[in-house]
Formats: sequence, structure tokens, C-alpha cells
Amino acid sequence: MAARAQQAATPVVGFVSGGSPAPFARNVAAFRQGLKDAGYTEGRNVVIEYRWAEGRYGDLPRLVDDLVRREVNVIAATGGTSSATAAKAATQSIPIVFLFGGDPVQMGLVASLGRPGGNATGVNMLTGTLNAKRLDFLRDLVGPTTPVAVLLNPENRSAVTQSAAIAEAARILGQQAHFVHARSEAELEGAFRAAREKAGALLVAADPFFFDRREQVITLAAQFALPAIYEQREFSVAGGLMSYGASIADAYRQAGLYVGRVLKGEKPAEIPVDQSTRFEFVLNLSTAKALGLTVPDSLLFQADEVIE
Repeated sequence: MAARAQQAATPVVGFVSGGSPAPFARNVAAFRQGLKDAGYTEGRNVVIEYRWAEGRYGDLPRLVDDLVRREVNVIAATGGTSSATAAKAATQSIPIVFLFGGDPVQMGLVASLGRPGGNATGVNMLTGTLNAKRLDFLRDLVGPTTPVAVLLNPENRSAVTQSAAIAEAARILGQQAHFVHARSEAELEGAFRAAREKAGALLVAADPFFFDRREQVITLAAQFALPAIYEQREFSVAGGLMSYGASIADAYRQAGLYVGRVLKGEKPAEIPVDQSTRFEFVLNLSTAKALGLTVPDSLLFQADEVIE
């Protein structure tokens, strides 16, 4: 009876993601480290229930509803905007800690960044606001007259806001931007073919689906000889040409810390949304060489990491 009582008292974290377990394994490890730093170790004094949409964002409401029925103590909504909005739509009482790159105020998740005011808070990786800088990096590499294609997943809740922000950034820079779309593995090759026909470089928008399939995306960029920039360092490490974005490991660790704070009794309404401050520009010179590109010194000097 004592053992059952102890088990019943162990808090349960519902971890839901738009991505898949294997590609997000390092991110989950960082999340667990954040929990551990807050005093909670999985399997010892906290249970984590994992739910993965694996790029099928339409499954997220069902996965979140399952966690709500499970009466978890807190929901960690990660792997894209769609996870956070599904969690918010499912419950107004269970605390939510989100992690994504959009605007949580614009998405209706919080009243303000400083005082969220509801049952949700979390980590904002500022992914959308960095697209102008990504375009700038591409211009420095391929020249201002080279048209740029932008790869988006129309199933992502943030696709509309991302495309609008990128289009505005391109307008200000005087850059031709052409949008191509892929929502499944079967559509990826066609999207890259369309990108090659319209442009000479590629910006891959932030999306868990693309992160899940980063090796396939990078292979297609090489196949179609498209210099590309991505959102996370993990793409460059896997062979992508360039990446610029927040440290995803730092963000997941911070989300774990926030979940720990909620488990200790703090209210999400009073925990300010954390905004990423550490951004990484990574260059893969081996990929540049394979594409026959000469990387200008202006880019090399700005790089936080150069992969030879």
C-alpha cells in the first residue's frame, strides 16, 4: 500500500511533440537535464508520458486529449507551434510549458511575455524573427540578384506568419523570393525540383517535419545543387551548408527547468516567457566546396562555428 501511495504521488509530465523520437533524442535528453537540474529525475521522482505526432500535426489534438484524460500534472508542448496550440485548446486548467519559435502572444497562448496570465508559459526560440538574417546570409553567399526559394510546410500553424515575415524581409532587401511547399516525404522531391526551377538558393523554414527529415532534406539540396540555409546547427552538422538559429539544446533544457518550477508549485501565469538569447551561425565548408562555392570572408568572420 505504501508503494502504491508513493507511486500515485509521483508527478507525471505529459511530453507532446510534432516531431519523432529518434531525430529529437538529443533534445529530449536536454529537456530531461533541465528537469534534473530542477530536482526531478525521470524514473525516480517523476514520470514522463511521451506522445509523438511524427510530422502528422492533425494527430496532435488527439495526443493532447489523451494526456488530459491521463490527468498529467503539466504538459510540455514541444516540436512546433501546433503542439502548443493543441495543448491550449485542450485544457485551461493543466499547466502548459511550450517551446516553439513563433509569437506566443500573437498565437493567443499568453497575455504578455512578462505576465502570461493563464495556464501556459514557456520558451520562445524567436525562429520567425531570424528569417531576415538568414536571407541576408544567403545574399552574402550567392549575391543579391540570385532568386531565393523558401521551403514551407503548409500544415504548420505558423506557416502563414512565417511566409508573410519572409516575404516582407525579401521585399525590404530587394530579394526575389519564391515559395515552395511540402507536407509529406512524397512531396519533398517535387518541392526541391520546383525550387531549382525558380531559384538559385534555398531557405528552409523552421518546422519539426523538416527537422525530423533533415538528412533527406540535405541530400535533396545537394542533389539539386541548391545552396541552403537552415534553422538549427543540427542541419549543418549533418551536412547542410549553413544554419542560423537559437541553441535548441539550451531551449529544451530551459523548458525542462520551467516544468520543474511548475511541479514545485509556481503558476505559469506568473512565470515570464523565456526568449532565447544565444544564436549560432554555422558554416559547413565541405558542403560549400562540394557545391563549388567560395565563401566570402565576411561570412567566415561572422561564423560561430566552421565545419571543415
